Amino acid sequence: MSLPKYPEYKDSGVEWLGSVPSHWKVDRLKAAVQSCKNGIWGDEPKGDESDIPCVRVADFDRIRLVVNEDVPTLRSVTDKERIGRLLKKGDLLLEKSGGGDLKPVGQVVLYQSENAAVCSNFVARLQLKEHLVSGFWNYAFAATYAAGLNTRCTNQTSGIQNLDQERYFNETAIFPPVAEQAAIAEFLDRETAKIDALIAEQEKLIVLLAEKRQATISHAVTRGLNPAAPMKDSGVEWLGQVPAHWEVMTFQRCVYVQEGQVDPESDEYSSMVLIAPNHVESASGRLLYVETAQEQAAQSGKYLCRGGDVIYSKIRPGLRKACIAPSDCLCSADMYPLRGNENLSNTFLLWFILSEQFSALAVLESERVAMPKINRESLKAVWLPIPPINEQIAIGNFLNSEATRLDALGEEAQQAIELLKERRAALIAAVVTGQIDVRGLVDAPQEAA
Repeated sequence: MSLPKYPEYKDSGVEWLGSVPSHWKVDRLKAAVQSCKNGIWGDEPKGDESDIPCVRVADFDRIRLVVNEDVPTLRSVTDKERIGRLLKKGDLLLEKSGGGDLKPVGQVVLYQSENAAVCSNFVARLQLKEHLVSGFWNYAFAATYAAGLNTRCTNQTSGIQNLDQERYFNETAIFPPVAEQAAIAEFLDRETAKIDALIAEQEKLIVLLAEKRQATISHAVTRGLNPAAPMKDSGVEWLGQVPAHWEVMTFQRCVYVQEGQVDPESDEYSSMVLIAPNHVESASGRLLYVETAQEQAAQSGKYLCRGGDVIYSKIRPGLRKACIAPSDCLCSADMYPLRGNENLSNTFLLWFILSEQFSALAVLESERVAMPKINRESLKAVWLPIPPINEQIAIGNFLNSEATRLDALGEEAQQAIELLKERRAALIAAVVTGQIDVRGLVDAPQEAA
């Protein structure tokens, strides 16, 4: 489908804008801004009438370009401090401090709630001049953000990015007639909503695939692959029934938990791969990347692992961080190197550790101590269902295959989301810079060009 263009264009004189409709004005961003008032953090909530929702950068929906409906943070802000800071529906909020490498400071979003609120000290309330359409300018600021205008107006101190608002508002933008601003906002609201719905469908699919993956793992390691197999009571309340020919025993009897640590700074170990929890993907069993002990400037004692060992993070077990050691390596003292005996496959052990049943038990055990972790004694007391070794291998092969298939579908869905996000950003940029004439595509009344 080809979208209409304006009948006549002119050179804007600005590289990122290029040619723009001939009847549009080109001016500084500050020509659109009535005021830009920094927010306030206030005090801890007091449970009285001074408490008010406070919008933080964490409440920004950076895809839909709005403030999330639920603003969970309450702060105590006096009536005097609220002057000029109370948010109204249609206000724009500018992220003036914070940011990061992947999300630079300078994002603008629209406040759509009827509820009274203020914004935090890392955010500014941006009010437009009279008659300008906030919906259009929300999209226009999104285009300037995508073009990187914010990054060249950013200062960084102590790891925090700060937007130089004076420099930023001196950047050049385009000013369509007000009626066209309304038409553009209406068109983009409608078209981006369609894209957002497609993104939501893909996000839902990713969740369903993750649930299917987890259910498949949990069923296979506790019920096996034969639905007709006779069952027996395992004698373990959280484990329930298992196939009648399986054994049930504790970690203590079938899993060796590595003891003793080595010095990662010594010549013998400094060049070895060192695996820490941050190297392992949550719930998948995948190792994301590797670094040597020397590259990580490791100092304190680490465990020595054999290739093929299961490496399991004892910290925050709800994250389900476990993987197979790719070769002889080191692992963090926050992890356990585990090795099954001759009757227990390490691959089967890994899948069991990733199961819902084991994870729920590990989380329960971890809550008994101040720092959420499962200690060595608690781990050794955990019961495992043990199929015959040939069945363990079959289950491992089945789960490797199913997990690969489901993960591939999840990756396809994630790629679709990224493409939809790119399409959304490209559409916004094209419309707000006048590369598409939407005047005949909406019902809003138009001024003559």
